[in-house]
Amino acid sequence: MQIALDGSPLTVATGGTRRYTEELAMSLQTLGENDEITLICDRPLHGTARLLAAGVQVVDSPANGWRKRWWSLGASSLCRKLNAAVFHGTDFTVPYLHRCPAVLTIHDLSPWRFPQWQPQATRIRRRTPWMLRLGMADMVLTVSEAIRQETLERFALSPSRVIATPLAADSRFRPWPDNVAAPPFATGSAASEVDWSQRYFLFVGTNEPRKNLATLMEAWALLRPEGRPRLYIAGRMREDGFPIPVVPGVTWLGTVEDEHLPWLYSRAAAVLYPSHYEGFGLPALEAMQCGSPVLAGDAAALAELVRDAGFLLPPGDVRLWRESMQAIADNDVLRNDLAAKSLRRATAYSWESTARLTRSVYQEAVARFGR
Repeated sequence: MQIALDGSPLTVATGGTRRYTEELAMSLQTLGENDEITLICDRPLHGTARLLAAGVQVVDSPANGWRKRWWSLGASSLCRKLNAAVFHGTDFTVPYLHRCPAVLTIHDLSPWRFPQWQPQATRIRRRTPWMLRLGMADMVLTVSEAIRQETLERFALSPSRVIATPLAADSRFRPWPDNVAAPPFATGSAASEVDWSQRYFLFVGTNEPRKNLATLMEAWALLRPEGRPRLYIAGRMREDGFPIPVVPGVTWLGTVEDEHLPWLYSRAAAVLYPSHYEGFGLPALEAMQCGSPVLAGDAAALAELVRDAGFLLPPGDVRLWRESMQAIADNDVLRNDLAAKSLRRATAYSWESTARLTRSVYQEAVARFGR
């Protein structure tokens, strides 16, 4: 089967949607089904070495002529040229011309539920609902059962048309030995403060309003000063993100390359993820697969992922976050117990199983096309 995937999430260097698109494409290619996986885009893709090594094809030449109208004409024209059996819109969008079976992924409903947190998602807010109403996507994927239920309720879709295909953490995310030296990944404004000999809490993700760094910072500041773990914040800083205070014990690392994250996760006293809302919560799963205890907001998708392997806390309850962080800092037995639970829970997810389930949805889209 010739499968075309929207490669636009790979026009940026980091982010959950990029990770989803990259890992899914490689896993589909290596399933052993003799499929040909091609990422298509009208802009250059970044960091494609792993994809190409896995056998994934990349077509990212700038569109010209009438094909510059990418979603109106260019994408569907290229799918026809490739003889694609199915197109997968990995980021809320499929071609406007429904010339071949199409599958669309909805990562979460924040563009509609929390528009104030997604000012850049205006086109998604306008475009995706009418794509769904007009049947431009034969099948719809969500990255968790929680988001599947939200999608069914908001867009009034047939339950048989919407399938949850959970994300996974790739094999690079595993516990790292203690004798491995720290990689040179500290690039943020306070990188000179990094001291890996001290215990630390860790946040990984884009600094944006829904990630709720305000609660995290307030709870950390209330911990007992003696023996308080440092706080490292890794990820891209969005313009509307929480301003990281310049105080002793708090370090913004900036963007950390994926290959260095397992080292960082493995040594954390706990990974803190106080998000108000998530579609899945991939950093939490990556941390769990590295054997790190996880403290997460109790949003539905995070509760579905973490279950009893970590602490699920109301995002706005500073007191409870402080108490839970203090307990982790003070109690080695508790920390080790949560680390073991994290590793067990993480085994429920794999990119191979996600790819197989996704491929079965492609087959269903082909069967439904034109009906």
